[in-house]
Amino acid sequence: MRNALRRRARWLVPYAAAGVLTVTFVQQSLGADDPREWLDKMNQALATRNYDGTFFHLSEGRVETMRIVHRVKAGLVTERLQSLDGSGREFVRNNDELTCYLPDQHTVLVEPRQVHGPFLGSLPRFGSDVDQFYLIQSLPDTHVLGRPARVIAVNPKDQYRFGYRLWLDQKTAMPLKTQLCDAHGQVIEQILFARLDMPETIADADLTPAVRTQGMRWVRQGASDDSAVPALSAYRASELPPGFHLTVSGAQNLGGAAVPASHLVYSDGLATVSVFVEAPPAPSPGASDSAGPPPEPPMEGLARVGSGFAFSTVVQGHQVTAVGEVPAQTVEFIAHSVKSLGESPRR
Repeated sequence: MRNALRRRARWLVPYAAAGVLTVTFVQQSLGADDPREWLDKMNQALATRNYDGTFFHLSEGRVETMRIVHRVKAGLVTERLQSLDGSGREFVRNNDELTCYLPDQHTVLVEPRQVHGPFLGSLPRFGSDVDQFYLIQSLPDTHVLGRPARVIAVNPKDQYRFGYRLWLDQKTAMPLKTQLCDAHGQVIEQILFARLDMPETIADADLTPAVRTQGMRWVRQGASDDSAVPALSAYRASELPPGFHLTVSGAQNLGGAAVPASHLVYSDGLATVSVFVEAPPAPSPGASDSAGPPPEPPMEGLARVGSGFAFSTVVQGHQVTAVGEVPAQTVEFIAHSVKSLGESPRR
């Protein structure tokens, strides 16, 4: 069951990413030497500059080489994130549309983008409320890729979130290295650039996916709309860890399911948790208790997924899965609190 849950959770990750990528951030104006100001400069650089880089993504003892290309031209943003080994996945964003090429799932997922924030691997985006739940500090300066770098530590104030350490280019505020850390400061995930260029122009060819899509299944999502799943749209987390709030609510067609799942994204301005609420499978017409194979049992339990966790449970016959780059107790807390808004509170 644990392996099945892990496979299920990994399969949900691209759908979770599509929702998480719509979480926006708010800029603040602080002193030039304030570490919070450096995080805002990083947000601004990631959103507005042209860049083309190759980085190593280290997680769970594995190393994946990735390439990121980001172009801003005539006010339009185009991005391409490409796995150079491993899964072979690519993510291409053309301003307001995100296309996820998932060769390991033989699927191409096309999603609308509601907010035009940047994406870059697993790098964090810092919202305006982050100071309330994280302690932001400057560490001694150093060098990365031969460049002077400002080092910022972002440490959680409670047990519901992970922390970060970031090495920012002193000249451009671009992140040259980042680490995701647990409550004891141990590194869970790391991104380290091997090359980072910021050219004035980027050719269209550098933004064209290399994945061969012949024979792959295309899944096109319309605008996210709760009305697509009226029976599920009433489900919400009735209680949340401090600082987390609902940022995205919509529908996702997961695989071959006949009914879209409700997709909820909760964030504290930095960490995000995606929650999927799936309707129970409808019985086949004319099926009896003794006819055909028995339905698959619902998933229940905790699984490690990349640098985060996933937790699945069953609420009123509905499969509920919470997944995110947060401690295990955070996904468990949120998943257990999901219920229909019309349900009376348990005592």
